[in-house]
Amino acid sequence: MPKSKRDKKVSLTQTKRKGLELKQKLIEKIRETADKYARIFTFSVHNMRNVQLKEIRQEWNHSRFFFGKNRVMQLALGRTEEDEYRENLHKLTRHLQGQTGLLFTNATEKEVLGYFSELYIPDYARSGTEAAQTVVLEEGALTEFSHSLEPQLRQLGLPTQLKKGVIHLLKEHTVCEKGQVLNPEQCRILKLFGHQMSNFHITMEGMWSNSGKWKTFNDIPEPIIPERVKVKPKKDADKNKDDGSGIADDEDKSEDGDEDEDEDLEEDEET
Repeated sequence: MPKSKRDKKVSLTQTKRKGLELKQKLIEKIRETADKYARIFTFSVHNMRNVQLKEIRQEWNHSRFFFGKNRVMQLALGRTEEDEYRENLHKLTRHLQGQTGLLFTNATEKEVLGYFSELYIPDYARSGTEAAQTVVLEEGALTEFSHSLEPQLRQLGLPTQLKKGVIHLLKEHTVCEKGQVLNPEQCRILKLFGHQMSNFHITMEGMWSNSGKWKTFNDIPEPIIPERVKVKPKKDADKNKDDGSGIADDEDKSEDGDEDEDEDLEEDEET
């Protein structure tokens, strides 16, 4: 006899919400950390990638990072001059907006700025980001790709044709224009051709020292990016030669990774 859909077990147990308790613990932890280290830097993260951020945490294990939950960090250090935890910390909390965080460290200003000014890790652009440059695909044979990929390339909007078992790009194709918001199809094309347009990097916005002084950094160098590039197929494209299904799979993995990032960041703050 088939099991009835109405036969469902309903749990009547009650659990306590830990939201307020965890926030209070995080506030105490931030204040304890502020007393422990000589300097606090505010930083902004561009093209967030949780893997790279974890590697930086490991390399800077002598310091402490807090990222996310800006309102809790503001409450811990003080939003106004009247309720600030230490002198001039209210000037620091004004900068906690968006993808910003705190670096507690005993390293000098020169060491911190020197390290993070050179930290640019290339990565593939994701859907919804703004194109940093115009990308053009050259006309001709795409010998690096398997013939089985040709239907999917056409679905992505590329003017391709199969000639004697070799995929040909019939004419020069512009994947994206500089400043354009990228869609999933454009991101898949860029990844398939091995063009890493995005750069994960961290910029330091300001520094508070335990003497009570606050300093902002305005002269932040910007990376030099060519406005227009021509891209050829990447040499290791034969990894996707089986049936082309890897294109969509890679994109799905990156989207799932975004959700994991948020969960990991919250755990890092609470532990």
